[in-house]
Amino acid sequence: MSVESLIFEKGTPGRRAATLPAMDVPVATLEDLIPASLLREEPAPLPEVSEIEIVRHYTHLSQRNFGVDTGFYPLGSCTMKYNPKLNEDMAALPGFAHIHPLQPAHTVQGAIQLIYELERYLSEIAGMARTTLQPSAGAHGELTGLMVIKAYHQSNGQGHRNLVLVPDNAHGTNPASATLADYKIVEVKTDPTTGGIEIERFKQVLEQHGPNIAAIMLTNPNTLGLFDTNIAEVGRLIHSVGGQLYYDGANANAVMGITRPGDMGFDVVHFNLHKTCSTPHGGGGPGAGPIGVKAHLIEFLPGPLPAKRGTEYYWEEQGPQSIGKVRANLGNFGVLVRAYTYIRFNGPDGLLHVSESAILNANYLRHELASSYDIAYPLICQHEFVASARRQKEQSGVTATDIAKRLLDFGLYAPTVYFPLIVPEAMMIEPTETETRESLDFFVNVMQQIAEEAESNPDLVKTAPHTTVVGRLDQALAARKPNLRWQPALA
Repeated sequence: MSVESLIFEKGTPGRRAATLPAMDVPVATLEDLIPASLLREEPAPLPEVSEIEIVRHYTHLSQRNFGVDTGFYPLGSCTMKYNPKLNEDMAALPGFAHIHPLQPAHTVQGAIQLIYELERYLSEIAGMARTTLQPSAGAHGELTGLMVIKAYHQSNGQGHRNLVLVPDNAHGTNPASATLADYKIVEVKTDPTTGGIEIERFKQVLEQHGPNIAAIMLTNPNTLGLFDTNIAEVGRLIHSVGGQLYYDGANANAVMGITRPGDMGFDVVHFNLHKTCSTPHGGGGPGAGPIGVKAHLIEFLPGPLPAKRGTEYYWEEQGPQSIGKVRANLGNFGVLVRAYTYIRFNGPDGLLHVSESAILNANYLRHELASSYDIAYPLICQHEFVASARRQKEQSGVTATDIAKRLLDFGLYAPTVYFPLIVPEAMMIEPTETETRESLDFFVNVMQQIAEEAESNPDLVKTAPHTTVVGRLDQALAARKPNLRWQPALA
């Protein structure tokens, strides 16, 4: 019998992990509830296991997994920072965890108060007038913000505006969300010197498409990790043609307490609370993507919004201009509790320190790696920067993918690779504020060792990883045809 079958093929007939008591209330027979044609004739071939077998099996699987609690996770633009356990404790409080979204408002005053106060915190952090907490993730927030912008233009008799400008370094969700909102995309070029919007070409786009432009979607700092110092001019220009300025908040970890999107001229902001406010994410959820808007867009927000009358908290119904609910109930409440806890724990000075520390850590790594790898834009960065394996590929054929795979051998997660697309062999590195000097130095030492291996023993890097449970996979096949279904062992 193989080792893998010993690990995965569990079960012996008759073993049980729990014994359920007999039902003490009358129930209908299965035949009354389910048509006979849908009932199994034989029991499902599922493993029959004891409690200790279950515990050991899933504990063993968890030890094979990698996460922020087990190691450094420099996944650029995804902001995988440590999730404080205090946030988990607060979300698990019975008064938050055991309530129902359809309870009468007078029975969940504390929950509504939390949402009411969180909305105001986020609005203040972003420089917005109001915020809705409904969207379930960043991309969902993008779609909601674009729907609000569309409703605004339609209310002004400008429903013909059907274009959204998107930089060539934008997150992939930007053009995807705009397309889903029934907009057409016009690409805006990056300045090769500054890494920001190329102003002269931007003016040409505005001159050509001005009357049909609904909005431009930007993140600042952008995916190159660079703050666009022309942002005020970009805002002035887009507003001059009647468009709106949309802020992709994925990189807000660099600006909290330092500057505010609203002060830069943005009209709509989405937050990735699961990134910026340290709630767990990955693997499809959970998440939260609230959007904040300036005053002229409030009436189009999805409702209801939290409100307060005296000492009572209640839900203020949406007006006739609202785009309507974008999510069942009122948001991913558990994530909102974690974000509220994070903000209250840090306070204004703490949030400023978060951003300053993230910027310091990123620039430290950028400086230390500059001798071993090409830096796409050798400028002072914000919370992340983009290195390139172009040198390694030209000299020995070692690619960014190879380097990412080799990092796994050292117990490190890989940076984001091949994004942004405008940088060849890109490696986008974001250390966040939660990493220590020692963990940063270890990452630098490993990256420098891999750069040396790319010269002296490139095959070692090209065939990595070597120490993980699973070796190098066919990534295209694994993505398109993942094997996720358990099947009983053949006799």
